[in-house]
Amino acid sequence: MRKTIAIWAAVLLLAGVLAACGAVKDSKDATRSGAKPASAGESGGGSIGKIKDRGKLIVGVFTDKPPFGFTDDKGNKIGFDSDLAKRFAKDLLGDESKIEFVTVEPASRIPFLQSDKVDLIVANMTVTDERKEAVDFTNPTMKVATQVLVSEKSGLKTLADLKGKKIIVTKGTTADLFLTKNRPDVELVKYERNTESLQALKDGRGDGYAQDNFVLFAWSRQNPGFTLIPEKLEKEAPIAPAVKKGNTELRDWVNKELETLGQEKFLLKLYNTYVKEELGASTDPNDVITEGGKL
Repeated sequence: MRKTIAIWAAVLLLAGVLAACGAVKDSKDATRSGAKPASAGESGGGSIGKIKDRGKLIVGVFTDKPPFGFTDDKGNKIGFDSDLAKRFAKDLLGDESKIEFVTVEPASRIPFLQSDKVDLIVANMTVTDERKEAVDFTNPTMKVATQVLVSEKSGLKTLADLKGKKIIVTKGTTADLFLTKNRPDVELVKYERNTESLQALKDGRGDGYAQDNFVLFAWSRQNPGFTLIPEKLEKEAPIAPAVKKGNTELRDWVNKELETLGQEKFLLKLYNTYVKEELGASTDPNDVITEGGKL
């Protein structure tokens, strides 16, 4: 009996040694071939693979910020950014309808990326050093400056005139971040949504509204009695889509896509559809868009 047990123990030990040797060999073969072991929960081998397996691209967009992202009278999400996102879906998945739009507010854009609620943010997001620490930006699509819209009756002519005044901002915007950091002499009145901020300005709940100037141009053309202070809060900055920090695969795909779209002047088409009327025919599109992703 003892002899039999000893024999079986030897057999099991030998099997374990052979299995270990096989595992080492497989690992070495995989290393030589460049293959990587699949990680737990991995689908398709990467972010683009996961998107393709899922069959749709999930994109965070604005729905109340024309001309970038808004909802038409039929409930369709359209605009410069929204239409660009549809083209991304078409070229990545073969059909522009293979997209799920998620409505974001300025302050929720980064958290939605970090929590994987969206694959991509295409929502008029200005590139800043602070934001670069939290997300990865692609190459830019536009250039923008931040200004302040005031009532023509306010008497406010310069940024210096804002001292001690109530200035409306939308939470999480570049204007909010800049004024919070650099203008402690200004009282900020903050709202979650762009539409709420603009309504507050219209109702006189603040002396001015600080925001990207494209948005202010569009709104003031439809609401007479308001004017922009000519000075800019800070220098012109690029606007770009954003991906989760470290998602270089999707970032690089978008960069290549923007380069390809530049050959057909796709951003110019979006500009002519959504932006040209807001800025006027005298504005040079090249001062606004960055065709091919190049500043």
